Amino acid sequence: MPVQESQESPEPSPGSSDSPDGPDAGEPGAAPDTLEAATRAAHSLQGLSTELTARVPQLLEAMRSVGTGLELHSTLDRICETAAELADARYAAIGVVDTEGRGLSDFVTHGMSTELARKIGHRPDGKRGLLGALISHPDTVRLPDLTKDPRSAGFPAHHPPMKTFLGVPIRVQGEIFGNLYLAEKNGGGEFNDYDVHMVRVLATEAGIAIGNARLYEAATQRERWIDGSVAVTTALLSGGDADDALAVVAEQARHLADSSAGIVLLPTEEGGMEIVAVSADNPATSLGVVIPAGSPVVEKLLQGDAVFADDAASDPRMMSPMTSQYGPCMMLPLQSGGRVLGALVTPRARGKRPFTESERTLATQFASQAALALMMAEAQRDRERLAVFEDRDRIARDLHDLVIQRLFATGMMLEGAQRRSIVPEVRDGVGKAVDELDVTIQEIRTAIFALQQGPAEAPSGLRTRVLREINMAAVPLGFKPAHRFLGPIDAVVGELVGKNLIAALREALSNAFRHAEATRIEVVVDCTATLSDGRPGVRLEVADDGVGIVEGGRRSGLRNLRRRAESLGGSSSQRPGIGEDGGGTTLVWEAPL
Repeated sequence: MPVQESQESPEPSPGSSDSPDGPDAGEPGAAPDTLEAATRAAHSLQGLSTELTARVPQLLEAMRSVGTGLELHSTLDRICETAAELADARYAAIGVVDTEGRGLSDFVTHGMSTELARKIGHRPDGKRGLLGALISHPDTVRLPDLTKDPRSAGFPAHHPPMKTFLGVPIRVQGEIFGNLYLAEKNGGGEFNDYDVHMVRVLATEAGIAIGNARLYEAATQRERWIDGSVAVTTALLSGGDADDALAVVAEQARHLADSSAGIVLLPTEEGGMEIVAVSADNPATSLGVVIPAGSPVVEKLLQGDAVFADDAASDPRMMSPMTSQYGPCMMLPLQSGGRVLGALVTPRARGKRPFTESERTLATQFASQAALALMMAEAQRDRERLAVFEDRDRIARDLHDLVIQRLFATGMMLEGAQRRSIVPEVRDGVGKAVDELDVTIQEIRTAIFALQQGPAEAPSGLRTRVLREINMAAVPLGFKPAHRFLGPIDAVVGELVGKNLIAALREALSNAFRHAEATRIEVVVDCTATLSDGRPGVRLEVADDGVGIVEGGRRSGLRNLRRRAESLGGSSSQRPGIGEDGGGTTLVWEAPL
């Protein structure tokens, strides 16, 4: 059967098709009930030759085989194989007509090896040539030599030669589902009337089997998308951070859409969109990539409109070089309450089948649920941030109103004692104590000023951001973790690695506070480290003297640390802590520079 046509061909007239049972047997407008069609096809076998009667058991076995199983694609494979055996054909295929009825959305073949199909390349779209004619006029067609038919447009390179041809439409509940094609009768003969009768009966049974498979697939598909939405919401409500929730959205979307990748983008201040979470075989190549504001796709997404592409690699709306490896693609806005929070992208590899209307609808509903989950995550982060700021304000007030005043009063008392003392050694000692109090008061005032600073007022260097995380963690911990820097971290650590290092530090300190019951924590950031493969890198170590990692406890935080490191080509691990006899835990997170 032709797998690809290279030029337009004239539309066939209904009378040009070969129809052994009369012109009304396969006219385009005919849409009989499937049971009635099966009965008519079976009655047509009566009174025919002994040869046809002898093949009835084979037909019944073929019908039984076609009706086995409920998975749609395997059902199509089984129909092709059974039809080829029934008509003694070398090649068989089913072209699935798209929802608009203008081309093919899928093309299932039998008789061609995977290597041969790969050499042929792009599968037919059914918009021209003989396959296009059969879509426009779905009728039984039998040709002794398809290459001589005026509707044929030839074969692409590497396509095997084909002459004899038989095409039969497949109807599902009265609607055209596609066409069953057979080519190359074994032995060099032509397809005869017996083959036509057998294949038409088989096509009727195939329509029933495909209808059942469609219903089963639709129900299963809806269940999977619902379960995916529940997984995203559950992951968020379990207390994970925003980055963890975004990663879950990407992973679930990739799995549910059967795509090559799941990608989450968030808006940037410049009007573009940045890739912040990726589920793919090699996420490091795309994480952190920014799609510029001038992209037509970004404009549509930020307006709250979904974008669908049949071939992302050739779509002129795509401006990112990343799209060259992808084919069908869904780009869905993550919006809730009229606000666009980001976008979800699920691309398939080139040559894969396009997304169906049902998949697009389910994915859009999933994106809406994910957007609601992200809004909940944002509200949760705001509550946590507000609680931290309130604690910082309270601590600053207490330091100013209580601690400094008491230290100042103590200093005044010591100065009075110094003047009344007649022992030189006592006067010198008291003087040194007063000087130390003055220094302490200045340090406390500096700390108060830092606590009262807003996030936008702080410098943006990595060292400063590390210190900010340590200071913020001191509030819930009740003590300030010790810290040490090795090397010029502000100069050599890039923005993407630095951003992930800060997120890893925040996760590690959060784990220490919630689970470790630690009384001492040490943070080391070393940008002079050498990774296990010899590359220069940056290493973050967060060590505590707590209870260690409890057996059977949750591992979401550790998985998050490992995922961040691996996305950058690094790693994350644990070793004994700094408590007595190695008590506690040391989390080691590292990434290449």
